[in-house]
Order: sequence, then structure tokens, then C-alpha cells
Amino acid sequence: MIFKKDNFIFGLALGLVAPIIGFLIYKLIKFKLYSLEEMFHFLKANPNLITSFISVSLLANAVLFTIYINGRRDKTGKGIFIMTVLYAALAMAFKYW
Repeated sequence: MIFKKDNFIFGLALGLVAPIIGFLIYKLIKFKLYSLEEMFHFLKANPNLITSFISVSLLANAVLFTIYINGRRDKTGKGIFIMTVLYAALAMAFKYW
């Protein structure tokens, strides 16, 4: 099962993919009338909304991190945490520059 694996590289991969899935789920719920391209134009015109997308996207990583740390799969948890920090830094850089 996927939740039984304890591997740092696997954690990095999960930490990379989970925010993308979280982003798409949020897009489907909140912006279902817009295409992906229209939504990106909307975000570019309204940079304050980027923070909400970042929060929801990183929430997916927080859930995975909690599952793996509580399951004592610390190597995978470390990979997820590192990707969360990198993702947040990139998102903040994108928002402010």
C-alpha cells in the first residue's frame, strides 16, 4: 500500500504532486466555470487570490505529512516537508516578484 512506504525520494515526489492535485481540486470547486487558462489570467489580474490557492495547495501536503509522520514513516515525511517548504518559497517569490 502507498501509505506503508518509507522513502525520502518517494516523499519528495508526493510533496511535489500533492499541491498540484490540491490546486486542481480547488480550481474545480471554486472556479469550475473558467478554463485553466482563463483562471490563470484571472489570478494574474488579482494577485491577492494567489494566497488562497497556495494555502489550499499546501494543505494537501499538510495532510500527507501528518499521515506519514503519525505512521512513523519519517523519511517520507521529511521529503514531503522539504517539498512543502520549497513550494511555499517559490509561490511566495511568484507572488511578490
